Amino acid sequence: MHRHSRQSPVPEPEFAESEGSLADRAYRLIRDDILNGVFPAGEPLRLAVLRDRYGLSFSPLREALTRLSSDRLAELASLRGFRVAGVSLDEMWDVIGIRILVESEALRRAVSLGTDDWEARVVASFHAFGKAVARHELQAPQAEGTFDQALEDRHQGFHHALISACGSPALLDIAAQLYTRTERYRRPVLSDELRARPRNLLEEHSALMKAALQRDGEGAVRLLAEHYRRTGELIEAGLKNASTGAGAGKTTRRRAVK
Repeated sequence: MHRHSRQSPVPEPEFAESEGSLADRAYRLIRDDILNGVFPAGEPLRLAVLRDRYGLSFSPLREALTRLSSDRLAELASLRGFRVAGVSLDEMWDVIGIRILVESEALRRAVSLGTDDWEARVVASFHAFGKAVARHELQAPQAEGTFDQALEDRHQGFHHALISACGSPALLDIAAQLYTRTERYRRPVLSDELRARPRNLLEEHSALMKAALQRDGEGAVRLLAEHYRRTGELIEAGLKNASTGAGAGKTTRRRAVK
């Protein structure tokens, strides 16, 4: 039984929105369901199922699936339409490695170019993230297929604020796309990561913030790379545990960046 058979969103009327805005909404809804694991890797994304779940017509859904294919969250499965893109440890480490390269350059530039306003954004976003973590830890464990979106928004906001003064819209766009691709791997382990405390996430983010505000570009870059690699190691452990529990074969991985 598929998980997406439960907790389906209430369909909204289409007549008040343009085709473009409907496609944007379809893109966000399907993307979030993929990132949250509602649609697992390899599952067909059938238009009829998506129409019933979101209350949208085929046209905006097709456009959304094409965009998700460009983001490598979905893929065309020959004559069978689209399906959720597969996952692997090789891809996960590759994406993390490229993300480190891109955000390291963006962070160096932000530390060099950032103004007082940039510093204020970084401090404010860290404070908001800390508040979200505290609220999350007081919540009961969430049901399967759900996610603390408020926490994730604050986390993404902090990482964006760090590099927001880099002066390159292209770097920011690439960083945003890579962030989304790593979310497929990180979200399933995030709640357990926060509650089990194998690491102090607030301390890691705080150290990163302090290095950036002290204009220690290379120190901040080093902490950023270590932060992402630790996340990768936890994701790898989680995927291997899940694979063992399901009786799946062993998966090997190759790090893209050492």
